[in-house]
Amino acid sequence: MATAEPGVAVIRTATELAGARVVLAAAAVFALAGCPSAETVGDRTTPENPTWYSRPSGALHVVAHRPLTATSRQVGEEYERGKAEIDPRRSRVFVGSSDHGLYALRASDGSSLWRFETLGVVQSEPYYDEELDTVFFGSHDGALYAVRAQDGTLVFRFAAGAEVAKRPVRLGETLFFANASDYLFAIDRRTGKPKWQVHRTSALGMEVSGHAGPAVDPRSGLVYMAYSDGHVVAYDAKDGAERWTPVDLSADAEQATGGEAPRYLDVDTTPVLDDHPQGKVVYVAAYGAGVVALDAVTGSRVWSSEKTVGVTDLMVYRDAAHDPSPHGPDRGGPPVPPYKVLVASSASSGLWGLDPTTGRVLWRNAVPDGGVTSPTQVAGALLVGTTRYGLFLLSPRNGRVIDGVDFGGGFAQTPSAYGNHAYVVTNTGTFLGLVVEPPIARPRP
Repeated sequence: MATAEPGVAVIRTATELAGARVVLAAAAVFALAGCPSAETVGDRTTPENPTWYSRPSGALHVVAHRPLTATSRQVGEEYERGKAEIDPRRSRVFVGSSDHGLYALRASDGSSLWRFETLGVVQSEPYYDEELDTVFFGSHDGALYAVRAQDGTLVFRFAAGAEVAKRPVRLGETLFFANASDYLFAIDRRTGKPKWQVHRTSALGMEVSGHAGPAVDPRSGLVYMAYSDGHVVAYDAKDGAERWTPVDLSADAEQATGGEAPRYLDVDTTPVLDDHPQGKVVYVAAYGAGVVALDAVTGSRVWSSEKTVGVTDLMVYRDAAHDPSPHGPDRGGPPVPPYKVLVASSASSGLWGLDPTTGRVLWRNAVPDGGVTSPTQVAGALLVGTTRYGLFLLSPRNGRVIDGVDFGGGFAQTPSAYGNHAYVVTNTGTFLGLVVEPPIARPRP
């Protein structure tokens, strides 16, 4: 099933870039507002010295551009979803496609290493196990696949019974993943042999498209999962026993609608673990009730943000304390303190920056018509796609646009990033490799 497919176009000239790259002003689009080795990829930009604090005027540069999706094999999909997985040590990118394939590409130029064919569209985020050199990924054919990263040969196929779109997670020798029918599976990562599974009855007719994936805490040995019926549950990773009384967020959705039955109940956000002044917390979002922080041990509520409705993705942006830029206006000033913001993505209400400690809204950027992807942290900024207006680099401090590119067709796939390199597939099936370059330091007269 693994085949090599040629074809790559690398944009090298200013003329080529001019035809592909469009810098987009924030006011016009938003209402409010290859890959080197692991040893060298972070040389230009590091979390300790991000690009945007002193000079928020950097640029996105397209360095690889090639058609990926075989249009003759596209079936019923107008978008490319999911997210690429990066193997920085061997400079590889693994990404799925609506043409039923998982591709292994060279990170340097996007050229093909191999392709694995499934029985359905692959709109998921793979997980790369470096120790086994194995890629685990889901397909809409209702299965989880394990293939060798070296050549794309099949290791095992686990029939899950419904589409698998979220990234699997690992704890020890166990792999955890979910499907769209509200099943959570625990399997042996080497053989695919099942260990345990749990299921909740789906909220048929009261759920939006998509499903959550699991999150695991290695220290406590708990696995967290959210479901379409509006419940969030913590399980023992060893046997699947419930360690919480299931937290019902659908009641919050009913209160948000003034006591009326909410249109949607589901919690499609994969739980996000974080350290909080009160201890470990889990962030989740109910589509109709907003974002909630739960105590990771007990499931009790820490805070709620009812304004952030329609959220389907969450991520935490983190920057360590660092010295000011030597080229910025504040050079030689006091150290910049650490910064953290919880970013919530909603196609209906936009991007939200929340204080992770209290849930207070720090900023909001209204989304353009058509929707927005989950952001990805890259080079001290947020990279986010829109389904109609291209790919944008945003400031995590205020949500404002720094730069953008647009190839037509928009983006539904979440970008992936390592160092200052990013990778994404457009809705028209074009694979892009991008570099976020720091502003050029100019000597003062």
